[in-house]
Amino acid sequence: MVYGTTWKELIQEEFGDGIMSAIDFDMSLERQPDQKGDRVKIAMSGKFLPYKRY
Repeated sequence: MVYGTTWKELIQEEFGDGIMSAIDFDMSLERQPDQKGDRVKIAMSGKFLPYKRY
């Protein structure tokens, strides 16, 4: 809910009008140690589906 609209805008800026599919989707979450406090690394991979006009 917090970053969804931002990610959507970034995807559309890079690929055009469409969405990232959650049907064939992969996500990984990783802890990265840091002296100032651990960091979170999130990687998401999904197929881009352009919008279709009817």
